[in-house]
Amino acid sequence: MSEATTSGLSKTYDPKQVESKWYAWWSEKGYFTADVQSGGKAFSVVMPPPNVTGSLHLGHAMDNTLQDILSRFKRMQGYHVLWVPGTDHAGIATQAKVEEALAKEGLSKYDLGREAFLERVWDWKHQYGTRITTQLRTLGTSCDWTRERFTMDEGCSEAVQEVFIRLYEKGLIYRGNRIINWCPKCQTTISDIEVEHEERGGHLWHIRYPVQDGDGEVVVATTRPETMLGDTAVAVHPDDDRYKHLIGKMVILPILNRAIPVIADAYVDPAFGTGVVKITPAHDPNDFEVALRHNLPQITVMTKEAVMNEEAGPYVGQDRYECRKRIVKDLEAKGFLVKVNDHVHAVGQCYRCDTVVEPMVSPQWFVRMKPLAEPAMEVVKNGRLKFVPERFTKIYLGWLENIRDWCISRQLWWGHRIPVWYCDDCDYIYCGRAEELPEVCPKCGASHFEQDPDVLDTWFSSGLWPFSTLGWPEKTPELVKYYPTSVLVTGRDIIFFWVARMVFMGLEFMGDVPFREVFIHGLILDAQGRKMSKSLGNGVDPIEIIDQYGADTLRFMLVTGNTPGNDIRFHFERLEGIRNFANKIWNASRFVLMNLEGFAIHQPWGELTLADRWILSRYNRLIGETTAALERYDLGEAARLLYEFLWNEYCDWYIELAKPRLYGKEVGVADAAASRQTAQQVLTYVLRGTLQLLHPFMPFLTEEIWQQLPHHGESIMVAPWPEAEPERINSSIEEEMALVMDVIRAIRNIRAEMNVAPGKRAEVILVCGNEKQRRVLTQGAAYIVNLAGASQVAIEGIGYGQSEGAATAIVGDTAIYLPLKGLIDLTKEIDRLTKELRAVEDEVRRLGSKLNNAGFVAKAPAEVVAKEREKEGEALRKKAALEERLRTLTSLGN
Repeated sequence: MSEATTSGLSKTYDPKQVESKWYAWWSEKGYFTADVQSGGKAFSVVMPPPNVTGSLHLGHAMDNTLQDILSRFKRMQGYHVLWVPGTDHAGIATQAKVEEALAKEGLSKYDLGREAFLERVWDWKHQYGTRITTQLRTLGTSCDWTRERFTMDEGCSEAVQEVFIRLYEKGLIYRGNRIINWCPKCQTTISDIEVEHEERGGHLWHIRYPVQDGDGEVVVATTRPETMLGDTAVAVHPDDDRYKHLIGKMVILPILNRAIPVIADAYVDPAFGTGVVKITPAHDPNDFEVALRHNLPQITVMTKEAVMNEEAGPYVGQDRYECRKRIVKDLEAKGFLVKVNDHVHAVGQCYRCDTVVEPMVSPQWFVRMKPLAEPAMEVVKNGRLKFVPERFTKIYLGWLENIRDWCISRQLWWGHRIPVWYCDDCDYIYCGRAEELPEVCPKCGASHFEQDPDVLDTWFSSGLWPFSTLGWPEKTPELVKYYPTSVLVTGRDIIFFWVARMVFMGLEFMGDVPFREVFIHGLILDAQGRKMSKSLGNGVDPIEIIDQYGADTLRFMLVTGNTPGNDIRFHFERLEGIRNFANKIWNASRFVLMNLEGFAIHQPWGELTLADRWILSRYNRLIGETTAALERYDLGEAARLLYEFLWNEYCDWYIELAKPRLYGKEVGVADAAASRQTAQQVLTYVLRGTLQLLHPFMPFLTEEIWQQLPHHGESIMVAPWPEAEPERINSSIEEEMALVMDVIRAIRNIRAEMNVAPGKRAEVILVCGNEKQRRVLTQGAAYIVNLAGASQVAIEGIGYGQSEGAATAIVGDTAIYLPLKGLIDLTKEIDRLTKELRAVEDEVRRLGSKLNNAGFVAKAPAEVVAKEREKEGEALRKKAALEERLRTLTSLGN
């Protein structure tokens, strides 16, 4: 228990002096560490593992802030929380980093060999791999660092191997010669969902294919003429009357003069292009499927470097784009090119390096997806797994309904090596553990085996993350207590990459969903609504923000205005506003602490005033509303509620209402000391509780202040979550106080409009025929005196005659009169307002003339014209307000 009576807070809030101190203290106290032996309710989360190559970006910052808010909230609610942190080995990205470093030494991975190269990668990981986790600590993430995992640590690697072997033995993993996405730069396959499609301007080339028997020709339209060298057919729709007579005939492939058949397939869209499509099975995924249906050969015409190979005839050795130019030129010269149209189409790019991917037939390892996808769809349909917001359910189901087999092999050295060995002398394949590899081939008796050189797709290992991190395949206490995990928090952009894969892996190997709910958040865009990227140069470094504004400010900014599933725009102005909010809380807390002389935490409360009962009602309502918002994952709404309560109701109103009691200047009170002590009790009770509600959002600031306030317990982090006292929630009290506050606002507005000096006290006359409102205003008269600059407040009935020379306002059933005699010099004020009105009228004329100029409106940029119209509207509103105030003052002088 602490009983602070003087402010231990510095004059200004400096996050740098606070944040590192408290994070280290929380860690030392073990507050982040989960106790698997404890009873009671469990709440578990696995961190989406950031790449070991990475550093903290705003996406990581938002994702981990949301997880941290939920974890701190549940911890304070009494749950036993396990938040598992970890990093991903990021096969392609990490290998690329090390290869870049080697290139600076004039070396390649082949110069080192596989084993030595992998040693270099591990060295790189040990040197740089903790960078992002260190930065996550700076953000305030309260995960259990004692259980930090890495996708290639011993336990996770064991899980990956076990899963591969079991799926292989079940027939769900197979090796096949199928079409895949090949990245010529990364020199590896990538899965369908790792291909990003970008709309690009291109061309549609129309090419003649003569019919072999001389019966005319067909014209095909293609966006990639270089691939025609691998054509093994042309296809038409079976119901297209234009081409029915050609089905079964042969056409001549231009340039190479190869005869290929005309086939009929419903895949062809008769309305696109000419209604005839070239079929290039080795370089187009749809054509590959058509070729399987029609037993067509597959001809690969490019190397893995996207250079034309021997099958390309005269174009061998040319880059694919160079070949495109040459073949178009040759087609035109030989009369095969009919026409060229401009055409915008989607071009697939590698999500890692932005290189245009090349569909290519290649022997690879695949996971058979249909048997795994069906149960993964069913658990969502029957409600065992829920998406927040619910609209993402359709996206998830739509992808699984149309899923293709997943290519899981990657032509890399860094990663989980495929646990498959091949006999050098026959076609025998062994899948299993290295230590159980047979000494001789069971089929031919040979003793030489070669392990498959490829590694597994990074997403294969991260698909096991919810149970591999808890110790599977061993049945650990963590697995029993914390699986399924409670919620997955992740961005909308990796529903397919990761979420679906975790679901079907969890169902297959654990017999249950990996998490009960999936909380999907949007992306962070720049102020113009663009995705942040290196190429645009619009990225923002969260560590720089933390250095300048503090982690709490960044965290709160990432949450406010954030609704589940929707993207948010980043504005530096919002950081300034939230830093002001932090300073407001700090200054209000210092004021409270400086006015706690004689305070005792166990002291009984005295009689409560209207203001006391009002703030207690609002506070208890806040507890319920904030808790409900957090429970439904509406973290942005919870933050908004806290912001508005602290800034407006607690700081701007209740503290000001309490000041006369704290200073012993309250009028008409029998026991000023008792009233002061009650004000102290309410101030500290509400501030302490609201800080506890705010703690998950702004952990450092709240801990620093809470430790100075009278409190029970060691830390706000493990303080109990406030529970609402329903008996203190009183709508009538809130309505009564709202009336008093509205009257105070109206009087302040009159004073501002009439330019009454702040130091001048004014008589206020309130005329009200509503008996209840008169009673409330009588009770609140002292508040009006103190907060509206009133010398006295007279409350009259409806028969009261209007006050001469008074400014007026209406609030509900109450008329407010503010006699201006002696407050302002009417003549001077009228002169001042007249001059101001003339200046505004000149501005209105100037803007009107400009906007009535057709030449300006036609030639100026739209945003400039819109800005001028906005200025005109503002000037017109100001003119109307000045005219109204002049009418009022003129009438008072007559």
